[in-house]
Amino acid sequence: MIRLVSCGCRFTHREGISIERPHGAGNYAFVFFRSKAEVTVNGRSRQAESNSYILFSPDSPHAYRDLERPYVNDWFHCEGEGLEELLRRLGFPTDRLLPASDPSLVPRHILELQNTGREGGPFQEEIAELELRSLLTKLAAAQARDTAPARTLRYAEQLSRLRADLYGSPDARVSVEELASRVNLSKSYFQHLYKETFGCSVVTDMIRGRVEYAKYLLASTALPVGEIGRLCGYDSETHFMRQFKQFAGMTPGAYRKGLH
Repeated sequence: MIRLVSCGCRFTHREGISIERPHGAGNYAFVFFRSKAEVTVNGRSRQAESNSYILFSPDSPHAYRDLERPYVNDWFHCEGEGLEELLRRLGFPTDRLLPASDPSLVPRHILELQNTGREGGPFQEEIAELELRSLLTKLAAAQARDTAPARTLRYAEQLSRLRADLYGSPDARVSVEELASRVNLSKSYFQHLYKETFGCSVVTDMIRGRVEYAKYLLASTALPVGEIGRLCGYDSETHFMRQFKQFAGMTPGAYRKGLH
């Protein structure tokens, strides 16, 4: 389990601050700089701009001090089995200053961590672990987006909204041409950008959304398979069953039978 050791949200140091850890913190220390600071890691110093962050490794010698007052930051310390594996899987860099593309993301999560600690309760540790995993994963995802080609970033918000619509309306009968027109792109360029952004084609996402909705209907209703196919946007029951098996690995009937 990944454990929260301590945390602080919007800590304000009116007289400034100077932290020195020549042997590291002994656990992973995360700092979100709301104010400018000087950060030294393994003997190398850099200026941390406001809305930047760093995750210090447990044994990395490091220090940081204010460059403006009042100095404000958010922080947490964490440790535990599974943390190194998570960071490795996410490709999350340690001991490196990074800009926060969404400055509100970190404070929101750290505030939740702080509230969880204050409220206590029987599932306090589980909630804190989920919050930590969520924050680190979202930051890693943001890092990946920030390194994407400029053309992808330009349309990222529009494509994300369109993708949410696809999954939210799996019964909609819409063509790729219509989807491309929503973002004022040609069909071929739209398909290229969509795959570059999400790692799969828009057609694949359309089918996935329909199959996921079909799974829900198969599990929660007694509707015939043909009717479920119609509600998921299919005119042909045969076509529905073929695509369902392709993505789910079994027929709709077998899927429903396996639930009981």
